[in-house]
Amino acid sequence: MTEKLKIDIVSDVVCPWCTIGYKRLEKAIMDLGMQDQIDIEWQPFELNPNMQTEGQNLQEHLREKYGMTVGQQKQSQQQMEQAGAELGFTFDYYDDMQMANTFEAHVLLEYAKAFNKQTALKMQLTKAFFSERKDVSKRAILKEALLEVGLNADEALAQLDNDDAKKEVRTKQEYWKSLGVNSVPTIVFNRKSAVTGAQPVDTFKQILTELLETK
Repeated sequence: MTEKLKIDIVSDVVCPWCTIGYKRLEKAIMDLGMQDQIDIEWQPFELNPNMQTEGQNLQEHLREKYGMTVGQQKQSQQQMEQAGAELGFTFDYYDDMQMANTFEAHVLLEYAKAFNKQTALKMQLTKAFFSERKDVSKRAILKEALLEVGLNADEALAQLDNDDAKKEVRTKQEYWKSLGVNSVPTIVFNRKSAVTGAQPVDTFKQILTELLETK
């Protein structure tokens, strides 16, 4: 069996460009018929590691963190809505939207890896947050997502109170930061090369084709 191309995607559940970047990468993989030649692993990154448990109003958060006016936010969100629509993903922004703490979501994504359900859970959590107006910091919402992708919700949720499981996520976050990853998505190919941001589908096709030709 030919060795697969390993792709690490460093991202956060509440990062819109991470979703767009992945969906573009996915389209490139599908268009090239490379589904069986790719192994994707999601790596944890918190956009807001110090976010309070109850979250924060998104407009307020974007103003405080990035200095964005409401007008700039609306323009950016329209751009994301359009990019999402082109890829079959719905971004549903609304005035009372809350930014959420995502640490526990990352613990569950780590758990899902052993069952080959990481991508399914990642997309389910992203959809819950951006398309369904759900708070992905709440355990009831996390449980819904786990059940939706066919994971053992009780076993998975037990990881949220497991110190070793939490430490593993923190260690991985620090590892990627130590390599200089400070913006997401960062998409790493075979742990040798990387691109940041939601690259166009054609760019991903070019990268994938070159990498698989030189394997």
